[in-house]
Amino acid sequence: MDVTMKKIIEASYLTADSAAHYRTILRYFYQQHERMRDYIAPEEILEHMRSISTFADYEEAQLHQQLAQLVKWNNLTARQDMTNAKSIEEYKKKRFRYQCTPYTVEIERMLIQLERMSDNFQGSLERSQFERLLQALTALQGELQGELSRPAEEYKRMWEDVFRYFQSIRTSTADYIAYINSERTDQRMQTEAFLVYKSRFTAYLRDFIVSLQKTALQIQQVLQDVSSVQLGSYFQKLLEHEESIPRLEDAPFPKEQLLSEYDGYWSSLRGWFLGFAGQQSELDILQRQTNEVIRRMTRYVQRVGERHQHFRSRKKDYLHLAKWFAESESMEEAHQISSIVFGLTTVRHLHVEQGTTDNLHADPWEEKPSLLTIKPRTVHYREKTKPGAFSLQKEKREQQRKQYLAERQQEKQLIEAYMDQGVIQLSSLPAVEPFVRKTLLGWIGKSVTAKDSIVKTDYGFLVKVMLDPEKSITLKAEDGDLVMPDAVFEFAEVR
Repeated sequence: MDVTMKKIIEASYLTADSAAHYRTILRYFYQQHERMRDYIAPEEILEHMRSISTFADYEEAQLHQQLAQLVKWNNLTARQDMTNAKSIEEYKKKRFRYQCTPYTVEIERMLIQLERMSDNFQGSLERSQFERLLQALTALQGELQGELSRPAEEYKRMWEDVFRYFQSIRTSTADYIAYINSERTDQRMQTEAFLVYKSRFTAYLRDFIVSLQKTALQIQQVLQDVSSVQLGSYFQKLLEHEESIPRLEDAPFPKEQLLSEYDGYWSSLRGWFLGFAGQQSELDILQRQTNEVIRRMTRYVQRVGERHQHFRSRKKDYLHLAKWFAESESMEEAHQISSIVFGLTTVRHLHVEQGTTDNLHADPWEEKPSLLTIKPRTVHYREKTKPGAFSLQKEKREQQRKQYLAERQQEKQLIEAYMDQGVIQLSSLPAVEPFVRKTLLGWIGKSVTAKDSIVKTDYGFLVKVMLDPEKSITLKAEDGDLVMPDAVFEFAEVR
């Protein structure tokens, strides 16, 4: 059976009825494991459980029962303690000491990380991670170009450095982009409180993009320069290091499996920065997403500012400005005020419909003042209107209808004038009106998609269009000539 289909019995303690007991016990085992204490006696666990107020009445028999269950679930391994037996009876009781299994250690590590996480994505855009990855790749490239004479352990360390930085880049950037694009963050960006953090967010993203652009091209160049032959020799050094680690398993050394894993890791690194065949790289996607976040924040800030200014009245500002001009003692002083208020630094365009002149050289202060009615800039303002009578305008509509029918009849007669026994052939036509040319070309366009090349016209007859692509003609009109294939139009009345 595939290992991915295997039932993880080691995680059973997380959902068991007494999960609170099991989790407390195994968390204590994990803490002691991190302190390099492997085997724990039941008496120590019992003392720890009773030190917690929730489990003050915890029984010893219950502890032994739950420890046995954890052993069945492969969370603990039991080892008989025969060192301190003081009597035969005590020896027969098979006193055990317990050690947590590797599965339990990894599960507890994962749980601790989950407990520290909030409901939102975290992550960050660390500029230094790309610089460290570039340094690690440059060092690795330098070794690949040499004879690989160092100990295999050093090559293993260099390999781990590269992919530790790469993994940090992948997870931290993906989490931070997800945090920025989350619905909660998007809603906060649309509030006025976000204006305080706008500059920090923008500077943070901008600095990240600048640093990324400095190092990304260098990383891509290093990845392109590394050949598969060099990697093959390097992978052999990594295998040499793995083989040097003593293990007691009887299973054969998974050489092919490890080579496949090394090659897969390197391919994922290349694909992230260079992209796969015909696909965009994750690096380009990251740059595009970061730029889009900056644009989105700018739009939100602009909208918040517009919404804030929408309800602000400028009446007092304008009155104060008018007071300056009214209190000026001379025209020269008024000109100086005007140069400051309406100068190049603060250009304003004032539009007045009446009382203006077409003279480009006339000065504004030489013109007569105009009265401009300012309407309130509020949503609830409506101009007062008086109800008026509804007019059917039958005569006007009838006149327009007759005029339309007359134009259609005139156009029909103009088309019929070019017919010869119900047929129009383009090659035999003299110079035609632009309207006729446009109509004929329209029929040709419709006939291409019509069944049997038959088109129903607006003039009450059917026309079949037959093109002759091998014969080229020049259709002359009043506004120019058109070179096109010859065509024949056969007309028939609509039944």
